[in-house]
Amino acid sequence: MGTPLERSSRVPIGCPDKLGGATRKKVAPDSNGWLSLAKARYAMGAKSVGPLQYASHMEPQVCLHTSEAQEGLQKFKVVRAGVHTPEEVGPGEAALRRRKGPAKTPEPQSSEAPQDPLNWFGILVPHSLRQAQASFRDGLQLAADIASLQNRIDWGRNQLRELQEKLKQLEPGAA
Repeated sequence: MGTPLERSSRVPIGCPDKLGGATRKKVAPDSNGWLSLAKARYAMGAKSVGPLQYASHMEPQVCLHTSEAQEGLQKFKVVRAGVHTPEEVGPGEAALRRRKGPAKTPEPQSSEAPQDPLNWFGILVPHSLRQAQASFRDGLQLAADIASLQNRIDWGRNQLRELQEKLKQLEPGAA
């Protein structure tokens, strides 16, 4: 690991700059998404694109996963809902199987990948609605990146505070 001073030199100095750039980048997909959504409402009609078309049962398309990175830092990652992480892969049941007996019909399970929400608005949706969906997906990814950067900056600040406190304690004339 090294001395505390060596560890503090690993804290990236450019993180606040990256965070500022990422937050500015996040504004663009959000505003583009809302603009594309407004274009779709104009093209299809206000009653065709709205909450009345939402499905009665909605499933998330993406999930936010956290993982432990270096030195206890948490990293956020956006993952599609149909994709299994290594922890989730395994046997469905932990019980023993019977070799003989009445055959049971398997219960219908929900599909692995959730249905595309664009299908709620019809089969042929305007391109602007697809653009809005893509912009909002990009915005979600940027939000996860911003959260990871903010977590890294907070960790760096805490490390710096700890080192300053240790330095004050080590100084010979500290009051």
